[in-house]
Amino acid sequence: MMGVAADETALDRFEAFHAILDEYNARMDLTAVLDEDERVDRHDLDSAAPLAHGLLAQGAKVIDVGTGAGFPGMPLAIARPDLKVTLLDSQRKRCDFLSAVCDELKLPNVTVLHARAEDGARGALREQMDVAVARAVAPLNVLAEYLLPYVRVGGRMLCWKGPAVREEMAAGESACKMLGGQAEGLYRLPIEGREHYVHSAIKISATARRYPRKSGTPSKDPLGILPQKP
Repeated sequence: MMGVAADETALDRFEAFHAILDEYNARMDLTAVLDEDERVDRHDLDSAAPLAHGLLAQGAKVIDVGTGAGFPGMPLAIARPDLKVTLLDSQRKRCDFLSAVCDELKLPNVTVLHARAEDGARGALREQMDVAVARAVAPLNVLAEYLLPYVRVGGRMLCWKGPAVREEMAAGESACKMLGGQAEGLYRLPIEGREHYVHSAIKISATARRYPRKSGTPSKDPLGILPQKP
């Protein structure tokens, strides 16, 4: 899977994960992707695809901000049990689902945290992570304020994006600079028939203490907005 050998334990865990997802999805609306083959392609392989680019070092501490149903963090944790993955979400019911998955799959490398992205980054996890990730959460400039405060200097943020990412890059990279980051590259994910990317930024200096701003502000008043051309 994406440059990582998925052993029998990993394959069994993916199967169990999908079964629990189906059970909870009936009452929580966690995903609209119900076909099993499509789920493997659109969720599991898509989430694990950055592994093919070597973007997560052995033993890395990873936080998945706004994880929702556990993507991309859960597939990363299953495919790479050496990773130490924190799944953060603001909805308690999603966290309860993810905790049930961790218990059922016996995943000692996964921690579930119920918090707003902005609030979690002001606590003990601030600048403690090697990698912060997010998938289908917000525009790049908003994601920068959600993710970079968690990342240690020398670490990186990874944002899963569709073809429209190029329209977000100027404002996103401007926001990264304000938060101590620097754009590293745009990686196309090796999934046949789909144009999907991961945008990577490296943390080159500490994030100013005023960031992230209070909950709700990053999405309402994004950093890095560029003036409109006349």
